[in-house]
Amino acid sequence: MEIIDLLLKQNLITQAQVDKARDEVKRTGIKLEKALEKLGFISEEDIAEARANALGFLYMNLEDYVIDAELTKLIPENVAIKYKAVPLFKIMDALTVAMTDPSDIEALDHIRRISKAGSVDPVLVSAKSIEKILDSYYGQGNSVEEIVKTFESKKLLVDKGALTEAAEEPPIIKLVNILISEAVKDRVSDIHIEPEAAVLRVRYRIDGILHEVHSLPKKLQNSVISRIKILANMDIAENRRPQDGKISVKLENKDLDIRVSTFPTVHGENVVMRLLDRSSILLGLKDLGFSEENLDVFAKMILQPNGIILVTGPTGSGKTTTLYSALSTISSMEKNIITIEDPVEYELPLIRQTQVNPKADITFANGLRSILRQDPDVIMVGEIRDKETAEVAIQASLTGHLVFSTLHTNDAPSSLTRLIDMGLEPFLISSSLILIVAQRLVRQICPKCKEEYSPTPAALQNLGLDTNTRFFRGKGCPACKNTGFLGRIGIFEILVLNEVIRKMVEERKSADAIKKKAIELGMKTLREDGLDKARQGLTTIEEILRVTEIE
Repeated sequence: MEIIDLLLKQNLITQAQVDKARDEVKRTGIKLEKALEKLGFISEEDIAEARANALGFLYMNLEDYVIDAELTKLIPENVAIKYKAVPLFKIMDALTVAMTDPSDIEALDHIRRISKAGSVDPVLVSAKSIEKILDSYYGQGNSVEEIVKTFESKKLLVDKGALTEAAEEPPIIKLVNILISEAVKDRVSDIHIEPEAAVLRVRYRIDGILHEVHSLPKKLQNSVISRIKILANMDIAENRRPQDGKISVKLENKDLDIRVSTFPTVHGENVVMRLLDRSSILLGLKDLGFSEENLDVFAKMILQPNGIILVTGPTGSGKTTTLYSALSTISSMEKNIITIEDPVEYELPLIRQTQVNPKADITFANGLRSILRQDPDVIMVGEIRDKETAEVAIQASLTGHLVFSTLHTNDAPSSLTRLIDMGLEPFLISSSLILIVAQRLVRQICPKCKEEYSPTPAALQNLGLDTNTRFFRGKGCPACKNTGFLGRIGIFEILVLNEVIRKMVEERKSADAIKKKAIELGMKTLREDGLDKARQGLTTIEEILRVTEIE
């Protein structure tokens, strides 16, 4: 009755519904809670949350929760089934466990002893969600290889009418969950599911480089891809057209957004999943990789009252991270900051963010016009793709707004000629642009296996370096999965539009001429900034050669 009272106080049910449920109890003999659920007045999750409040325990909804399969080894299947308890995450020596009855002292003590955890912290969950996790995580093995073995003598349903049934099999659910949890643990940015003639290949992008991690049997292809499409709310019967979707999951108490893209190929649908950690903390400007000199310039320019700041580079070069870090740095209660992006990757506090939506006629250009009527101080346009967007951005800067945007060019000076090629007047470009930042991401040397080495003579010659300079590399260890690299850092080329550069733009000078003059005036190129980081032992010269053009 205490739970029923809580539900009434929270206006989740009415007294009339309780009375109807009591009639159902008299008729069938079931509990009052179950009667309310059966009649559709309330969900099992609402009842579980009310029970948690009544008993003084934390409540969790496990609908979108993904568990690290390795954790299930801490609580054996027979113990998990007996106590209706599953491990959620472990921080230091404390294990958090989901239970239907977190007040069961005997169960908690048994789990603490068998898991060898320092402490066991229970959270209350619904019986339905526990059963789902027990079905999906226990009994099929704890690795991709073990799960694949369960399908060796099994014929999977592959016709369109049976796709959903095949995708909802517990081993398939667990297989997809393991791929996601594995990827999060290994700092993966993208998961590639790639159909080929005889196999279904799985590759992870780690620190910008793709690595093959699994080669699944071809017969699992339809079930695995259908499972991903179900999670992303896509049409599983449509496999001839590209689709986009989104999965929101919780893993080890982290909120993750996964952007899903499918694309038809000759061997089936190719799937790419981009992992975005909503709970991750945005990098500060100092953490991006700016040298002290470049950081001083950039930090000063983002405080200007008006003008355009462009960040350029290829896809995956970290442009969005740099822009988000800049916006977070200048964000305050005194400023109205509005963005239009495609897509919105991370939600920023105090900043109004909008996503491009062509169906609603919200393009970069149209969205930017509307933003100007919202009394903004600072505007971020995800990308300047055409003349129309560029013109509106220029007008915004000339009318007293600070505008951030991106452009796809190889270096900073090329951005100026690219805008002219779009059809913009040089005098408008020179009067509105104040700063251009070109950037790339390079892999950082793993600090746990860092060693001094001598690069090849060819590499040194290519970079114009002598053999006396000390360089470092990663030998390879378990921490970096024997790659020698752990994490990434930016290298930058910063071009400030001073009077000399503005005049060259108005005279339609070439990108090469502008670059030459900028270097004379003190601009460091991407390669020079990269070499500085190699000399500091942050990266290797091979990495710098990989991401920069020959100069």
